[in-house]
This record gives sequence, C-alpha cells and structure tokens, in this order.
Amino acid sequence: MYDVAIIGAGVIGSAIARELSRYQANVCVIEREEDVCDGTSKANSAIIHAGFDAAPGSLKAKLNVRGNEMMDALSKDLDIPFKRNGSLVVCTKDQDRSGLDALLEKGEKNGVPGLRILEREELLQMEPNLSDDVTCGLYAPTGGIVCPFHMTMAFAENAYTNGVSFFLNTKVTSIRKKDGSYTLETIHTDTDTPETFEAKVIINAAGVHADEFNNMVSEHKLHITARKGEYCLLDKEAGTHVSHTIFQLPSKMGKGVLVTPTVHGNLLVGPTAVDVTNKEAVNTTQDGLDSLAKTAALSVKNVPMRQVITSFAGLRAHEDGNDFIIGEAEDAKGFINAAGIESPGLSSAPAIGEMVAGIAADLLFPYEKNRFYLHKKRHLKTGDTFHGGAQSADQRASGIWQHHLPLRDDQRGRDHGRHSPSARCPLPRWSKTSHQSRHGTLSGRFLFSVPWKF
Repeated sequence: MYDVAIIGAGVIGSAIARELSRYQANVCVIEREEDVCDGTSKANSAIIHAGFDAAPGSLKAKLNVRGNEMMDALSKDLDIPFKRNGSLVVCTKDQDRSGLDALLEKGEKNGVPGLRILEREELLQMEPNLSDDVTCGLYAPTGGIVCPFHMTMAFAENAYTNGVSFFLNTKVTSIRKKDGSYTLETIHTDTDTPETFEAKVIINAAGVHADEFNNMVSEHKLHITARKGEYCLLDKEAGTHVSHTIFQLPSKMGKGVLVTPTVHGNLLVGPTAVDVTNKEAVNTTQDGLDSLAKTAALSVKNVPMRQVITSFAGLRAHEDGNDFIIGEAEDAKGFINAAGIESPGLSSAPAIGEMVAGIAADLLFPYEKNRFYLHKKRHLKTGDTFHGGAQSADQRASGIWQHHLPLRDDQRGRDHGRHSPSARCPLPRWSKTSHQSRHGTLSGRFLFSVPWKF
C-alpha cells in the first residue's frame, strides 16, 4: 500500500510529488499518458504571472504570488529555463483606464512588488512595437517566462530521484473508499492490463478530469469546464518583436490575447478562450487562429504572422467557483483535491506543491528525510559519452535508469518509470508520531481546518 497516490503527472502533480519526496513516505504518481507534461501543462502561455489579476484573498492570488517568489531558487536548483522579462497590461484609447487602476489596487493588496502605471511615452521606450492605440499600461517587473516542459520534467525527475514511483500509460477507472484507505482500479492504456493500487491518501491533480475523480468519492460535486485556448508560435526571427509579455485588459474569459517572447527565443501569440464540452478537444480551428492576428494587433502592431511555424491548442480546467479547489474533501477523509487549476496555475505550481504536500504531511505525520536531493541531476543526451564511447539506445536507457531520469524526450513511450529496475524504490516507512503542525489554518471552498500557512 502506498502512503500517497497522486493522480496526474502534469506540472501540479509533479510539483506535489517533489515536495512529498522530502518525507519518508511511499509515494506514487499515476498518469494515463505516455509521459509527464502531456495535458494542460504542455499547451499554455508559458508565463510566470506577477499576481495582480486574481481577487485579493483568493487561492489564485496567494499561490500565484508565492509561486512567483519561489521561481528564482527553483530555476537554479532544477535547471529550469526562466527569465524575469517583466509584463505590461496595456490600455487602448477605446478602453477605460480605470481597469488598470483596479489591477494596480488588486496587485498591491496581493503583495506584488514594483507595480506602476506608465504613460505612452515611457511604454514606447520599453516596447516600440506597441499599437498606436495604446495610451497607458501597468508594468509588473516580476513577471516572467518559463519552459513548462522543462519545469514539469524537472519536478518529476527530482521527485523520482528522491524515491517517488511513476506509473505512466496508466488510466484510473474507479476509486473506492475503504476503512482508512482507497482502492484505485486502473488499466494500462497500451496493453489493457488491469492493475489495482491502494493508498492511504489520494491527491487529485487530474486537470480537466479532476471533477470526475472528486465526484467518485464525495457528495460535494465539482464541475469543471474545459476552456480551449489556441496559440501561434512564431520563428525565432520574430522573437525580438517584443521583449516583455504584453497583455490586454482582462475579461471574464481570461487575460486576453498576449504577445510574448519565449525562453527559447521565439514569439508566442494567444490564447483564444472558448468553452468546449469535449475534454479531449485540443484541435486548432481556422476561425480561432484567424482571430489571433486580429486581436493581437490591438496591443502590438505588425506582428509578423507570416512567420508562424506551428499552432497548437490546450485546455484550461475552469471550475464554476472561479478559484482553485485545494484541500481535503469534507466527506472523504484522505482525499485531497488540487482541482480547477487554470491560469495562473503554472505560476502557482511550486506553491501548490508546497501547500498540498503540507496538507498530506499533516494527515500522515511522516518524518522528513535526513537526505533530500535538492538539485536535479544533469540530463543525459544523445551523443554524450557513456563508459568511454557514444551511447546506443540501450546504453542511454541504462544510463537513464541508473541516474533516475526516466522521463527524457528521447525515451518517450518506453515507460521506464513503470518498468525500470529502480522504478519501485520505496523509502523507509513513516512512523506516526505526534508533532506540532508547521502549517496554519486555511479557509475556502470544501476546506475544513486544512493545515497550511501562506
């Protein structure tokens, strides 16, 4: 039996796994896809938000600001491509400037440092390609850009190095409550082989499907809508068209279409925002892509859309309450939700990992490990030397097993997290002992005396 089973190996599940790997607990992550970062985490804006948009006091606000603060140290510890390029929310002559004032006020209440409203002349010194209609903007120097693939894989690999087991290509089909534990029925998506897992604590980090798992065990039903966003990625020749992340004044559907450089030197335009009923609908549409160029021009002129090299779409998990749902379900002890994680979910992921691990730790009372491997081991790459020569595919696989790096791009689909010799590397079992909680009390939807402190 596992102490903790995490459903979902996106950035949220992987961040939680890493934080839990600090403890002497037997933890596994169950993911239906062939690799980590194969859902919402791989198709988003790749932005680390400053934290000025969310309502003060909300989980989105608190976790966004905390997650942003954590990124500098994490990017160094885990070798995550990250840059604080700053962000601008621009207002055009047809919009009400009071919208910027409201964002500034919210940001200051949320504790976002360095916010200020700039007039057009100063904006143009920073971004010469702003639209002729832009009159002013909110500047947030702590905004940043990141690679969501590297971020998710870094969390997962570090968790694996510290003893967490990953089961890929494994789809959870049902969850049953038992006395003091849960039984998860799963099926391997390649072989149709059934497998049963048992765990004392379940963490639900299943993205757009998180409501389905919550509703299997709790009478407090969740409803998550898949909100599709389409993007265009431009060639690196267009990567310097802007240097900051350029937002438009947000609406009830989101933060509008942004134009931003990426950490890899490209230019990204998007997303659209359309609610869909099909939670697998990650297709792009001609109407959606056509709308991006028109909408982006409201904030940035002459975006070179002829240099688009690819387009893609992702789904955001929008919960009806418009906030993250994090905490133990009232009527399902040991079942912890990390649900409704839409924007700013990527920015909040490090803090969500910290928070949810704290909740689970206070349920299980595990000891912290004497040795936690803080830093990610160096990636093994094709062409690296291996025992004195170039690596064959088998040698790379062996090296990946040896170095606890099961999830590399050139090994996709091989499922090393499931079948490698080191895949099941249980740590010493925790011993239940009384201890003073290091976490405070958090109130919120479905949260009842949840232990965690901001």
